[in-house]
Parts: sequence; structure tokens; C-alpha cells
Amino acid sequence: MAHSVFLGLGSNLGDREEHIRKAIALIGEKVGLVIRQSSLIETEPWGFDSENRFLNGVILVETALTPRQLLRATQKIERELGKTKVHATRRKNASIYKDRPIDIDILLYDDLTVDEPDLKIPHPLMQQRDFVMIPLKEIQ
Repeated sequence: MAHSVFLGLGSNLGDREEHIRKAIALIGEKVGLVIRQSSLIETEPWGFDSENRFLNGVILVETALTPRQLLRATQKIERELGKTKVHATRRKNASIYKDRPIDIDILLYDDLTVDEPDLKIPHPLMQQRDFVMIPLKEIQ
């Protein structure tokens, strides 16, 4: 059974457009059929300070993967494209963000709600992020 999934993509290191293009190609190979793709927008970093601006976009993918399989697949693609884990201590109720060649967030998965420690759908911060909502509204 095919599921409709919206994924947020962002890059602020290196050839940002190329990182996003490669991520979309790998998602097409490993996750499912890419149905729609938003325009890319350039934005300031969110949640941390950096001189590197982001390119952000959203894609709609049709997939047979479960939410957990989707998370594993997108994390593997991030690693393939050079994203490394943050090895810093997290403060209570605070996330640590840093520059990265690619970031892939699961925004929506059908009408499903998932609330697990490492997987939250819909993405809990997407309503606060114009860099997610603008491209999402473009293709929804």
C-alpha cells in the first residue's frame, strides 16, 4: 500500500543545491516515487547562529515504507551525503543544531500521528518554520 509522505529538505554547507538534488535522487531510489517538489528557498539558520544560509524545500513521496523504515532510510541518506551526528550534550528541552550538508525531516505521513522519543509525526516544529510551511503549502 502506498503512503503519501511530505519530507523537508535543507542544506547549508557546500553545494547546497547539489546536496538537495542528490538527496532527492536517493529518496527516489530508496524510499519511493517522488511525486512533487517545491521550489527551493534561501533562509537564515533556525535555532543556531551560522554565516551559512540554508536552501530549503519540500517533496511529496509515495512510499510503501512504514514510518520507522522511512526514518531509517532518510537517516542513511543523510549519512551517505555527509551529515554527522551531533556529539554534544543536550540541555533539557533544547536541541542542538549545526551546519550540515543535508537534513531530511519527515513532516507528514498520510494522516498518521506518531509520538515516540525519536520519531514524531507530524513534525512538531513545522508550524513554527516558514522554511517548511512556505514550500509545503506550494505543493500540498
